[in-house]
Amino acid sequence: YCEDNLLSVWFVGFGVDPSLRINVFHDFVPGAEFEGVSQVQGFHDESRAFLFQGNNNDMPRMLQKLRGRSEFTVAVTLRQEKLNSGAMLSIHHAEQRFLELESSGQKNEVRLHFQVKGQQTHTEVFPYTLADNQWHKVAVAISASHATLYVDCNRIYERVVPVPLMDIPGDTSFWIGQRNGAHGLFKGVMQDVQILVMPQGYITQCPDLNRTCPTCNDFHGLVQKIMELQDILAKTSSKLSLAEEKMNGLDNCYCERTCSVKGVTYREDQSWTDGCKNCTCSNGTVQCETLVCPPLECPDGSIPAYVAGQCCKKCQPKCAVCPQGRTMHRVQSGDCPELHCPEAQQVTITDRCCKICRGHDFCAEGHFCTEHSDCLNLDAGASCSCKEGFRPLRQDNAYCEDIDECAEGKHYCRENTMCVNTPGSFMCICHTGYIRIDDYSCTEHDECVSGQHSCDENALCFNTVGGHSCSCKPGYMGNGTVCRALCDSLCLNGGSCISPNVCVCAQGFTGQRCERDIDECSEGFVECDSHATCVNLPGWYHCECRDGYHDNGMLTVNGESCEDIDECKSGRSTCANDTICFNLDGGYDCRCPHGHNCTGDCIHDNKVKHNGQIWVLDNDRCSVCSCQMGQVMCRRMVCDCENPTVDLFCCPECDPRLSSQCLHQNGLLTYASGDSWTENCQQCQCLQGEVDCWPVSCPPADCDFMLVPEGECCTRCVSDPCQAQRVRNDITKTCEDEHGITRFSGSSWVKHGTECTLCQCKNGHICCSVDPMCL
Repeated sequence: YCEDNLLSVWFVGFGVDPSLRINVFHDFVPGAEFEGVSQVQGFHDESRAFLFQGNNNDMPRMLQKLRGRSEFTVAVTLRQEKLNSGAMLSIHHAEQRFLELESSGQKNEVRLHFQVKGQQTHTEVFPYTLADNQWHKVAVAISASHATLYVDCNRIYERVVPVPLMDIPGDTSFWIGQRNGAHGLFKGVMQDVQILVMPQGYITQCPDLNRTCPTCNDFHGLVQKIMELQDILAKTSSKLSLAEEKMNGLDNCYCERTCSVKGVTYREDQSWTDGCKNCTCSNGTVQCETLVCPPLECPDGSIPAYVAGQCCKKCQPKCAVCPQGRTMHRVQSGDCPELHCPEAQQVTITDRCCKICRGHDFCAEGHFCTEHSDCLNLDAGASCSCKEGFRPLRQDNAYCEDIDECAEGKHYCRENTMCVNTPGSFMCICHTGYIRIDDYSCTEHDECVSGQHSCDENALCFNTVGGHSCSCKPGYMGNGTVCRALCDSLCLNGGSCISPNVCVCAQGFTGQRCERDIDECSEGFVECDSHATCVNLPGWYHCECRDGYHDNGMLTVNGESCEDIDECKSGRSTCANDTICFNLDGGYDCRCPHGHNCTGDCIHDNKVKHNGQIWVLDNDRCSVCSCQMGQVMCRRMVCDCENPTVDLFCCPECDPRLSSQCLHQNGLLTYASGDSWTENCQQCQCLQGEVDCWPVSCPPADCDFMLVPEGECCTRCVSDPCQAQRVRNDITKTCEDEHGITRFSGSSWVKHGTECTLCQCKNGHICCSVDPMCL
């Protein structure tokens, strides 16, 4: 199934779905905030072109479409000044370079930088000259594990690369024409700068290019997803079958829920009257409503009054007339009883015909107060009062109902508790896993005391609601779960701060802050083979074959694999036709046959150079060559800074101008023109005020499992697959997971029965690890 059909979804004619394209210059309007940028004539008139001569070109952020993508194309039409080294675009956040495309006129290279797994920056270098002051159409396409460079509609390079990781934060900077606010300044004209979130975006520049079919990597990824879906489907079907069996077992069950009130059991939907409420049993729960009393009209000689056992008032006869001539309710009959108190303590009260003694116990005579109401003795008689936690259902407080403090928000339960209503009160029940502090609050189990916490040994544990918190001790930094010692100056080059202000350096570095690279070559730690020379690298070294030798493919560490190059057979000699080439160990000799008078001339670039002739290379004005008895000897031009006519391009160290100085990436150091330094595995050089950086040269690592040790720049081979950061995947070497599912090399999955254990297939080896951020 070829790409021609797939592309019809993305392309309409030669246009692109706008949702798949970031057109950088579409809404770009240069102004005061974009110094050194002006609109000029472009390669064509269908879109705007801009000349870049300054800096401060932080563009509006348009990165939402690129976020999370692993397949995309960067396309630009440009004309770059000769010898200029600058970034066409750069997307970075702090020290993380998510995506950057640059062209070096000094090294004649196109460099692509992007972030991969583990927040590592991968750099792919394509030898090609763009800085020639000519128009070029440039596109770099990333498709899963492939990177392809197109220049002027020609596919120049195709490389296998790690899969990019575009987890771009929201406050990421997007620079055009420079790397950041001070470095990597592009000088020239750019037009049609686009990021297309599809691997075939180069077709927008060159619609007539042949279109290839989807990659094998795309197919294998689809197969892997199908297998994972089959696994999920099998597990879900098993769970549904078990649930169906349990449901079938409940079909023959019948459960009736009853209500129990004051020792009496009521069945479903049964109703009864409880004091001043009508209640019903519904699904095992008592539901009551306040009884509404009907209006009462009493005949002459009677009045409405409460009677025992009844909620509503009933018509009751009036009392007889007392000696004082007052009308009262009938409370007692017969003669008044004898009082056993002084006459001065005898009183007459409302609603009574007979006198009583002060402090009389009215409640003892009988009252209408029910179970949730207390009888109170007052000066003039008995009265009902609802108990605490209850409210009256009628005016005389004889009948009372419970107040639901939980539902009405009248409780004092605090965090980690659940309010439960009880008759006349409430309870604060602790949540599961919590212990009671008092009647109203609970706390969890003290995980700090029990040791059931995740705090680092150099952290303090604080018990909190529902868990605990960790805070690193003074002198340490981190999130509390992981604490690292804090040094006044950060440990450099992969060094570890093991305790306050104490650094342990990675292999190959030394110093209080691990700031100094150990030169294994000059300090005598390394002995290379006689056919090789020691080259120091940041944190490491490399035995490189001397001139006249090359590696035989064994890639030994000490250079034993360096063998002689036969310049005579390989055609690398410069001997003229009148001499005979003799191969020597590490070189050759041009010998004149016996009896001949040879000129000693040399052949260089298919041109004859006379013996003793000196010339400057056409493609490198800083190198001087000479012909000496048939052999061409070349060297860099000797710089004499005292000479006022010295070529500053070849001798930048002789340039005294302040404008030719460069600022270090940290903004704290200044370098003179010609100075070199190493920064973040990049070899940097200051040339007439411009900084050019390129990846540190590393020896090849020809193996299946590779690792870049912390603090180092170059890849090493490792024997343990699970230590490898990079794997040369062989899809024929598969793995079988715990369910018997076949996994291709490079695929990953979450281990069954866990949430935080991630497994990966590495050429037939299964490697699993726990993600600590998931716990």
